[in-house]
Amino acid sequence: MLHDYANIGMLLVIALLFPFLALGASYIIQPRRPGVEKSMPYECGVDTVGTTWVQFRISYFLYALIFVVFDVETIFLYLWAIKFQQLGLAAFIEMFVFMMVLVIGLGYAWNKGGLEWK
Repeated sequence: MLHDYANIGMLLVIALLFPFLALGASYIIQPRRPGVEKSMPYECGVDTVGTTWVQFRISYFLYALIFVVFDVETIFLYLWAIKFQQLGLAAFIEMFVFMMVLVIGLGYAWNKGGLEWK
């Protein structure tokens, strides 16, 4: 029984180890030539005038999150549609519930003004 979980354990170890190895290799092979030009802030080649701290409205981020949610939903719907004939009634009901949750979420976002670009 433990042998069945060995592949999952190896995947977990690799998934946890890979980012640290990639960051370590990047740190080791990166060129280090610090200078005045590299430490200056860059804004389209022109020195900044005034403060560089700009606060963005939260609606931009909400709009982006709603887009990501429905983009991922489209991927799930496409894959489901490919195998629709083989899946049967249970998968149809599950996808219907999934779509209803997304429609309720869309209605909530619409009601709260998350889709209005002001």
